[in-house]
Amino acid sequence: MTVTRKIWAKTQAGEPIYRYTITNASGASVVLSNYGAAIVAINVPDKDGQLGDVVLGYGKAEHYFHDGPCFGKCPGRHANRIAAGRFSLDGKVYELPVNNGPNHLHGGPDGFQNRVWQSRKHQGAVEFKYVAEDGEMGYPGRMVVVAHYEWSEDNVLRLTFSAKSDKKTVINLTNHAYFNLDCGGSVLGHKLRLNASEYLPTDDTLIPLGPSEPVAGTPMDFLNLKRLGRDIRKDFPALKYGKGYDACWLIDGYIPGQLQEAAFLKAARSGRTLKVHTTQPGVQVYTGNWLEGCPKGKRGKIYHDYYGVAIECQHYPDSPNHSEYPPVVLKPGKVFHEAIVFAFGVEK
Repeated sequence: MTVTRKIWAKTQAGEPIYRYTITNASGASVVLSNYGAAIVAINVPDKDGQLGDVVLGYGKAEHYFHDGPCFGKCPGRHANRIAAGRFSLDGKVYELPVNNGPNHLHGGPDGFQNRVWQSRKHQGAVEFKYVAEDGEMGYPGRMVVVAHYEWSEDNVLRLTFSAKSDKKTVINLTNHAYFNLDCGGSVLGHKLRLNASEYLPTDDTLIPLGPSEPVAGTPMDFLNLKRLGRDIRKDFPALKYGKGYDACWLIDGYIPGQLQEAAFLKAARSGRTLKVHTTQPGVQVYTGNWLEGCPKGKRGKIYHDYYGVAIECQHYPDSPNHSEYPPVVLKPGKVFHEAIVFAFGVEK
């Protein structure tokens, strides 16, 4: 396993943006950046053994700065939406910036995804650290967050998050990579299976209404392999609100701290597969419904709607306002620790 680091660009403030490349013995590799602790590229073989990059991203580091799609980055302090940018802890109301319609999204406009993280090579892996100050984006507590990436000889990318705070606060972390196992074109022909028999219905701003509902008999049913595009045009609230899939599914068999299967993605043309496991209770699937008009991708590629699918393992949207959801509160002296595992393979 080799790990290399190159300077990629600098911010306006002169902070260096690095690209880290982890390459295994077969030549398969992962490219990471300390801007947003991002996954920039994942190069894995297809059914013919040809390496290809299966994640969407940009050729220029500057295009990652405050980009709308949040390509490959780690949003926080609370990924996904918080209704009206407001939550309370111990009777105190905290106001957060509203940056997605009437709601707060991905920790706000200057969330973790739009910050330069400290970075280092560490025992064949790459580690990013970010220190969020007390009051940053409206959240309480000085928080230290570490994102640790490991790449294996059998093409498994393991991302582990850890965090501590000096005050009671909330936290929800994920990675926002968009996958295209054919390395281009629409992903609506990809087949997806989710280990989830329930999902969270939302209002038209994508805030959960409360309780989960069964996927059975709805277009939200991915218990068996199904093309992403098969039901995406159906007349169904969740699909109309997001112009496609942008919803949270509840992972069956969730036990805090224990890895469970979340998703399986397959592309018939390339034969590539992706298995996703996580310790987190939910998975937000977003079919890239609003990619049109984003900056040019790597090698000058133009990304259109539905050219990538994000499989974001996380806690549920708006969790700070739903005491019935798995808790996202982090107390002083406690450690937040979650994992997401992306395992790439081929099926001929």
